[in-house]
Amino acid sequence: MRGRADLVLLVTVVVSGCTVGPDYHRAPVAMPGAFKEAPQDWKAAAPQADIDRGAWWRVFHDPLLDGLEAQVVLDNQQLKASEAAHRQALALVAQTRSGLFPTLALPDQSQSSNVTGSQRVHKDGATQTRNTASIATGWEIDLWGKIRRQIESKRAAAQATAADLASLRLSMQADLASDYIALRYQDSLQALLDAQLMALTRSRDIVANQYRLGAATSADLAAAQTQLETTRAQAVAVGVDRAKDEHAIALLIGKAPADLSIPVATLSIDAPEIPVTVPSRLLERRPDIAAAERQMQSQNALIGVAKAAYFPDIKLTAALAYAGPGALFTSANQLWGLGANAGGTLLDAGGRAGGVASARAAYDQSVANYRETVLAAFQQVEDGLSTSRILARQAGAQEAALHAAEHSRDVAMAEYRVGTQPYTAVVSAQMTALTNAQAALQIREARLLASVALLKALGGGWQHSDLAP
Repeated sequence: MRGRADLVLLVTVVVSGCTVGPDYHRAPVAMPGAFKEAPQDWKAAAPQADIDRGAWWRVFHDPLLDGLEAQVVLDNQQLKASEAAHRQALALVAQTRSGLFPTLALPDQSQSSNVTGSQRVHKDGATQTRNTASIATGWEIDLWGKIRRQIESKRAAAQATAADLASLRLSMQADLASDYIALRYQDSLQALLDAQLMALTRSRDIVANQYRLGAATSADLAAAQTQLETTRAQAVAVGVDRAKDEHAIALLIGKAPADLSIPVATLSIDAPEIPVTVPSRLLERRPDIAAAERQMQSQNALIGVAKAAYFPDIKLTAALAYAGPGALFTSANQLWGLGANAGGTLLDAGGRAGGVASARAAYDQSVANYRETVLAAFQQVEDGLSTSRILARQAGAQEAALHAAEHSRDVAMAEYRVGTQPYTAVVSAQMTALTNAQAALQIREARLLASVALLKALGGGWQHSDLAP
């Protein structure tokens, strides 16, 4: 009865045991109350914002893009590798948690031996078969919280891998959207150059007719032909970049380039209106920030693990065995025992102190990484806001320039036909119009790419609550 009472008392102490090391609190980070580049009339985030949580690319209203984005999650090999790393981290949590519970061993064997000593010996010295069966258990008491701190560290690390997976998924989705926009830009550029080729072919024919009538010079005809062939070469070169964009999309969705063919279509997507949250919301919406914060808790818990090395390890053991000849499981053959032992290091020449110092330094490093990640997130949002705002203004100015260039081209061609302008003026006006048309198309692409970058900087549709508990 005394032994049982002592055991109950020990278990009570274990259950109420302390946990050494600092408890975790998220490190503070300085943040502004609002984004510098967000103008007063910028649309604020609302509960019914146009960003579908988890499918942020739908703001572009492109069904083909929606279908391609869905395949990123299913077939991208980098995501599969990251998901496997997350499952491994979860398994490490379960493995570490098992240390809180007793281990149980159940060996069972039969052995032959020559029985000697105080035990009964046959007169003829024959070999006697001795049967044994035993069960043993051992339990390392987590009196100082070492195992619990290890579990805390592993759990936080597993959550960090989940955030890393979400961050990689967001990056892949953004890359696909950017590649898709670039591909559509190439399609639009191809259409622009093809239309220019048709116009230049008509101009060349007009010059050729005038040359036959003696109203144009051979230099005019050569200039018209040169301009036509130069533009034709540009149109052919577009296919190189389009093929690369299509191949990049194939890789992102886990397919060989030969297995993907995207039909030609012009860049008809408009730059969406993106609601912007306050800076503090980035802490909840950016998976890379969440990963850095979870790593911070993981390192904080390891300080407790290092401090627990100063205290002795306590282990309980118990065993029940049956051994003897003949019928094995009888009371006469029963053996049992209970035990407890404690062991620890008295002197280690500063080893444990070094371990604690190393853990604290690793935690300080994780704090710095966390704060740097937050600051980088602020920068990326500010970049996205300023780029979107400035490109919108540039697009308006470029449209005005394009209209003026097209009018100048038409006037130059009309004046050339009546003989009041040399053909060099027509060539110059046509090239200026083409350059401005290409610039307008490039700005349109840049605005869409900036929208993708801003959506990514805002965390897409991810939220901190998506992390597993």
